[in-house]
Amino acid sequence: MNRRDFFQGAVAAAWLGALPLGAATPGAELMAQIWRREGGVLMIRHASTEAGLGDPPGFTLGQCSTQRNLSEQGRQESRQMGEWMRRQKLQPDAVLSSQWCRCQDTARLAFGAFEDWSPLNSTFAGQGDAGAQASAMRARLQNMPAGRREVWVTHQVNMTALTEAYPGLGEGFLVDRQGRLLARGRMP
Repeated sequence: MNRRDFFQGAVAAAWLGALPLGAATPGAELMAQIWRREGGVLMIRHASTEAGLGDPPGFTLGQCSTQRNLSEQGRQESRQMGEWMRRQKLQPDAVLSSQWCRCQDTARLAFGAFEDWSPLNSTFAGQGDAGAQASAMRARLQNMPAGRREVWVTHQVNMTALTEAYPGLGEGFLVDRQGRLLARGRMP
């Protein structure tokens, strides 16, 4: 991450953290307008988690008790995000999620049904295959029919790999079929 991206991420994180729970950023309204009109992928970083970075040593996919999970605030954020999307009449054609419990729980609480998609899994600290996963995301984007709307619930590292921008917890990035960042914001 270069210095400019780090600074932008730090400013955004501080600004987003200062928002009251349940408040949308101005960028969320722009995302909604563009997504409604043009489609694309709304990438969402999982909602707020318990304290920590990464996962505890020896964590296992499929065993939530071994992972860093959503906090109560994160569960509330996820439900509010889904309610906001419904009020905006933003219905995704598909919801895909990382196999990490914090992403699955964000997707489930916000949207109900979702499908696991391993390219959205975390590549933090050398996990997974960052290059192959980014290629799979780009291929899916490029092969999406015009006007299709998908939600991808994932991790900061994947969103940054695709867009070179740093998302806050629960922040959404709207990307087009070339993986370009069109708008970003935090939905309530």
